[in-house]
Amino acid sequence: QVQLVESGGGSVQAGGSLRLSCAASRNSYNGYCLAWFRQAPGKEREGIAKMHGDGGTSYADSMKGRFTIAKDSAKMTLYLQMNSLTPEDSAMYYCAASPRRYCFPGYRAGDFSYWGQGTQVTVSS
Repeated sequence: QVQLVESGGGSVQAGGSLRLSCAASRNSYNGYCLAWFRQAPGKEREGIAKMHGDGGTSYADSMKGRFTIAKDSAKMTLYLQMNSLTPEDSAMYYCAASPRRYCFPGYRAGDFSYWGQGTQVTVSS
């Protein structure tokens, strides 16, 4: 069992930046497929970025350029750096983990066994 705890959300003006963190309870997390998702009210959960257990990363096409996924293995913490935020980025942001080294293609929520509780990001214009 892996527990994930997100932090770093908050309110920011358009054009601003935030860095989200996701702390894990087990160091085996470091070899897992990890990902960030977000969900806005009334919308489906959408994938943002993934990190394979070997450190390789990939991004959803619509998220490329403004979001960066990173990990500090010593701290067992996953990060999401978000820049040039717009009101359309307002959502609950979640980290997720799957106990496999390489992530499945795409961003299906069902591929991930462990989820954090989410952290809210609100971007004002």
